[in-house]
Amino acid sequence: MMLPNTPKAGRLHIGIAGRVNVGKSSFLNMLAGQDVAITSAIPGTTTDVVEKTMELLPLGPVTLIDTAGLDDSSDLGAQRIEMSKKALRRADILTIVVTPDAWSGHEDDLVNEARAAKVPVLVVINKTDLKEPSPDFLSLIDVKRLAWVSGSSTASGEGLRQAFKDAVRGLLPTLYTAPPSLLGDLLPAGGLAVLVVPIDLGAPAGRLIVPQVQALRDLLDNDAGALVVKDREYAATLARLKTPPDLVVCDSQVVARVVADTPRDVPLTTFSILFARFKGELDGLARGAGVLNHLRPGDRILIAEGCSHHPLEDDIGRVKIPRWLRQFAGCELTIDNCAGHDFPLNIADYRLVIHCGGCVMTRQEMVSRMGEAAAARVQMTNYGLAISVLQGVLERALSPFPNAMEAYRGVL
Repeated sequence: MMLPNTPKAGRLHIGIAGRVNVGKSSFLNMLAGQDVAITSAIPGTTTDVVEKTMELLPLGPVTLIDTAGLDDSSDLGAQRIEMSKKALRRADILTIVVTPDAWSGHEDDLVNEARAAKVPVLVVINKTDLKEPSPDFLSLIDVKRLAWVSGSSTASGEGLRQAFKDAVRGLLPTLYTAPPSLLGDLLPAGGLAVLVVPIDLGAPAGRLIVPQVQALRDLLDNDAGALVVKDREYAATLARLKTPPDLVVCDSQVVARVVADTPRDVPLTTFSILFARFKGELDGLARGAGVLNHLRPGDRILIAEGCSHHPLEDDIGRVKIPRWLRQFAGCELTIDNCAGHDFPLNIADYRLVIHCGGCVMTRQEMVSRMGEAAAARVQMTNYGLAISVLQGVLERALSPFPNAMEAYRGVL
């Protein structure tokens, strides 16, 4: 059950971008204190996205994302640039590496995209051992209202490393609105949450999955207690309690059964709905769930997963949800699946995106995905909300979240 390391989705993601040969990979290696990426004086050495997870004290656990040059003019340059831009959507902070007195439309485009996504930007003026930035250049960056540090990532780079960490610490309060507690704010200190955890083919051997472990830790951090039980034993365990629990959280696949066994006055929700609030914007995802009540023959639905895994015989995203969708709609639907960091290019062709809980994704990446769907005028919801609609119990599962309830009802 123990997580030996901070989950990747829980790390601060720092994107490193810029034009070719500005020293992005040297900067990554300097921060990491090791040769993570190949460096060379030859422009365009970095061709693929390079990620490095590490402890960057005193910031804590981070993931550094090094990308190919955004002015790559090689034969595969356009593909590399597109892959770089997709990778940068996962960044909580964008680092733009430049050389002294060199600023172009490429840097302006990065700044504009980051600001549209509400991602803070830090400019790193690299290679100052070769040339010092002019006062006019520094004034230009200041006029653009950008934080900046300068130095050289060659040799020890200690001065630049410390300046960078200090600057990142200063930007942390400007990050997107911090998510609420996963579930600790939903019950009082000293309260009790019952976590209903089915053990089936999808359960990993000998351990719990990340959302369940994170829920347990969040309860402890908020001075609350947890009672963990399988769905088959839930009703009997609940009957043994002298007082009702303050909250019940269950896996989406057993929500109908758990709702039937839970008194109406006990707040109830699902792990996936908790992650909809923790990783994205719950009200918007609840609004997307309302689309399920208005499906028409021929509607296209995309079921998206943030990670890749070997499909099981009765896989939730590839088998169960499609089956439940067709039963619920009572008509023929076109249902596609995708997995990984990217939506398909034809996202605008879909009526609805049903996304997984995003337990391996950062909040920034999930919010970015919601923005991508919204830009294509496509509604988006997640597994937990969708399954609760299809099982006829979403309003019960949204009982702890009245605003999300109103958003859902607004589509009815």
